[in-house]
Amino acid sequence: MAKKKQEEAPKGSPAWMATFSDLMNLLLCFFVLLFSMSSVDAAKFEMVVASLKSSFSVLPAGGSSIEAGQLISSGVSQLENFSVFFERSEATQKPDEPGETEPQEAFEEEMLEEMEEMAEEIAKQVQQNGIQNQVEVDFNAQYVLLTLNGALLFDSGVGEIREDALPLIDKIGAILSNYDSNIIEIEGHTDNVPMSGAKYSNNDELSSGRALSVFDYLLSVTNLDPANIKHAGRGEYVPIADNSTPEGRTRNRRVEIKIYNSLSSY
Repeated sequence: MAKKKQEEAPKGSPAWMATFSDLMNLLLCFFVLLFSMSSVDAAKFEMVVASLKSSFSVLPAGGSSIEAGQLISSGVSQLENFSVFFERSEATQKPDEPGETEPQEAFEEEMLEEMEEMAEEIAKQVQQNGIQNQVEVDFNAQYVLLTLNGALLFDSGVGEIREDALPLIDKIGAILSNYDSNIIEIEGHTDNVPMSGAKYSNNDELSSGRALSVFDYLLSVTNLDPANIKHAGRGEYVPIADNSTPEGRTRNRRVEIKIYNSLSSY
């Protein structure tokens, strides 16, 4: 009886593969050593890790978001915005040298300087038009504020502008026309005395009606873009004086016109 031929054992990996594997391990150790000797910005590294999650499907966990941006998940990523985010992140870090101004503070100061210059120019125009006793000019880092006494503009409980107040609004419109690319907001304000027996049932409606009247009239006498002008009634909820006194209530009955800075007008 013939002997059954013995099967040959499967051959192993080629000899060169073992040498190649050793080389790869050495290279990996080399780069790990270089990485450990380098300085790593932990915050940036965490952001990169967050961006890689699920975007490339190489890291665990679900989607994540950097600040208020789009959610990083299901193939949606913020990598195209990373350069902007890194620049902004670096800008908010503490300065290396003592006495150096924080970027955020520098930005606020720049906006404040812009609004101060605008307020000075508007105050000059107010004076040239002879209405400095009828208009208060103030400003902050967001806008220049023009405050008009409601008693000069409206009769009690009425939302239509008085005839003798129209020249004042004409002059205000001429000033606003110099800032037609800025966002302009018109706000009506009242005191806290309840409405009774009038066209408007409450102070909210009255303040809204007065703001709308000023808005409509300004559009009729200027070339201001309606898309850049907002109007709102704030009722009695934002007083600037004590409503318990007649003087305070008079101050609270007002119309405010806010001219926003260039950044807020985009």
